[in-house]
Amino acid sequence: MSSTHYRTCNLCEAMCGLEVEIDGTEVKSIRGDVADAFSHGHICPKATALKDLYDDPDRLKQPVRKVGSGWEPISWDEAFDLAVGRLHAVQEENGRGAVGLYFGNPNAHNFGTLVYGPAFFRALGTKNRFSASSCDQWPLMLASYFMYGHQLLFPVPDVDRTDYMMLIGANPLASNGSIMSAPGIKKRLEAIGKRGGKVVVVDPRRSETAQIADEHVFIQPGTDALFLLGMLHEVCSSSVDLGRLKPHVKNLDRLLEIAKAYPPETSEAITGVPAATVKRLAREMQSAATAVAYGRMGACTQEFGGLNMWLVNALNAVTGNLDEPGGWMFATPAIDSLQKIGGFGLGRGSYGRWRSRVRGLPEFGGELPSSVMAEEILTEGEGQIRAMVILAGNPILSTPNGGRLDEAFESLDFTLAIDFFINETSRHADLILPPVSPIQRSHYDLALNLVAVRNTANYSAPPFPTAENELDDWEILSELTCRLAAKRHGKLSKEYLLARAAQKAGPERVLDVGLRLGPYGKRFSPLGTGLSLGKLKKEPHGVDLGPLQSCFPERIPEAHGAIDLAPELFVEDLDRLRARFAAEVSATPEGKLLLIGRRHLRSNNSWMHNSQRLMKGKTRCTVMIHPDDAERLGVKAGDDVTLSSRVGEVTAPAEITGDMMPGVVSLPHGFGHGREGVQLGVATNHPGVSVNDLTDDQLIDELSGNAAFSGVPVTVKAAEQIAAAE
Repeated sequence: MSSTHYRTCNLCEAMCGLEVEIDGTEVKSIRGDVADAFSHGHICPKATALKDLYDDPDRLKQPVRKVGSGWEPISWDEAFDLAVGRLHAVQEENGRGAVGLYFGNPNAHNFGTLVYGPAFFRALGTKNRFSASSCDQWPLMLASYFMYGHQLLFPVPDVDRTDYMMLIGANPLASNGSIMSAPGIKKRLEAIGKRGGKVVVVDPRRSETAQIADEHVFIQPGTDALFLLGMLHEVCSSSVDLGRLKPHVKNLDRLLEIAKAYPPETSEAITGVPAATVKRLAREMQSAATAVAYGRMGACTQEFGGLNMWLVNALNAVTGNLDEPGGWMFATPAIDSLQKIGGFGLGRGSYGRWRSRVRGLPEFGGELPSSVMAEEILTEGEGQIRAMVILAGNPILSTPNGGRLDEAFESLDFTLAIDFFINETSRHADLILPPVSPIQRSHYDLALNLVAVRNTANYSAPPFPTAENELDDWEILSELTCRLAAKRHGKLSKEYLLARAAQKAGPERVLDVGLRLGPYGKRFSPLGTGLSLGKLKKEPHGVDLGPLQSCFPERIPEAHGAIDLAPELFVEDLDRLRARFAAEVSATPEGKLLLIGRRHLRSNNSWMHNSQRLMKGKTRCTVMIHPDDAERLGVKAGDDVTLSSRVGEVTAPAEITGDMMPGVVSLPHGFGHGREGVQLGVATNHPGVSVNDLTDDQLIDELSGNAAFSGVPVTVKAAEQIAAAE
């Protein structure tokens, strides 16, 4: 007998509400939930593919261990003993740092992992921790840490109330929003124009978002900091409006002095953005009733990503749009994990407590940059990584210089993957522990409500009980934690007993406590009528908690003090910017083109390429190239072209389009499924090539440690010409 199950999609940041038809344990159909408090019926193609992931014949449903060149299934008990035994042995012989840990971005969509992951990480006790964050958002987090005092105090565009929105290196029509949870973002952006406002996109590609914007501005990859400094120069040379925050900021004079040194005329030859355009955009933003500048993936993943995100924050501040309706605001989620209430919450973060062994790069938030993983594995000596734990990640396809990381993983003594696919990374594992598929588990957006454009809360129960032999991610992590504690301290130890008690409690208990102690919870409401897990369970479509509210200075950690408009670390990095462009009139090395990535609405992570529903249609793994560059290189549409960088070479078909800025080429993220041993039937029939076989692990934002994927110098040649020359 069929039934209707309501839940939040947990595949990307948009948090769309779903209406799922269930018959027993069969998923019959998935539609948008028109009654959802946040998405109001909007979904994208990825949501319907939750059924494909659940039904996927390639999805592992029990642990497997490597035997020769193949795999054999084993019991969970045997698998846990093997995992803990091998990890413990490596650390006993070589030290805690001999085990590395990488966790991918699906963990942000899994509240069970967010609750139970930290205990497992502490049990491992390694400082060699890596994640997708250093390939994505570290510059934004670093700016929040030094400007506002908390690395997760993320500013969010108040898109529903703004009159002017500038998007820099952001393509929310493909991403559904990034560090900006905004279901139905196309309608939200179009609504700005309908109420008389304007949307501007600054990007080296005329992206899907740029095509619906009022204005698109081409910019040379890697030069956004100069563009933003030019904007600041224009704003600060006329009038600065800090509004009600004026008593709560420091270093404004320093920011104004910096801005004076960067008139847009001095950088137009480098950025490709005419000085007149910069001046006009600055005037438009300054004169709009409400305005917001929003920088994302393209602005973060480049050589000066840290400077970009500082300057985006500063620009919003001096135009009077920081923490104001219609501007650069901050969510107030139902579970406020930034506030320490009753022992619940996250620390403010950290910077530079330790450094990577080989290159000496600083930790941030308890992690090292993912760009150093390969060298930390391959460089011999004390402190060398000899084993890895991979949690819901595929770093060989998603971190720089995937070819070298491939080599590094092959050399490890032991690799444990917590994943339900044998993919490009997990194929190197000695043991794979598969969790249930995303649609099977309970769900609450613990992380993403921090970056939502409206305050809401929604809990999704599991649609049906899991099979006897299936485990959720949090059950896998908590069992590993318990067995590590038993191995090291014994079953009568405090560590073991606490781990078992936490396991018995389950993540829903933590969720209930967080809701009750949160800003809308029973603790703060008259007559105890506020939020609790019990109340959310009675609201299958979620609850609307209202628009974003001004929250500064109250939300800034007391230990931080005033908002810092010019943190010393960022100001010092301006020397690197000046040195980089001192003698250049072009950001492109002679004879090279600059490579940028791109994303598609049907693709978020590499494992979505195993859904036929998402992969149907024309080939997406193409090299986008401007007609002028194609003509100069003798390349025609559909020709195979070979791209070469310092670290590798790939060949893919050319897609000639005026949507690219001359001198810039683009390859999409997440492909490269042709590697031996990958067991993904659909994906291997659409292998494509990995852009990260070209990106350089030595090319980073030196300030934040984030990978610099955007603006990688490459040589582009027609593959036919190369073959003829050989």
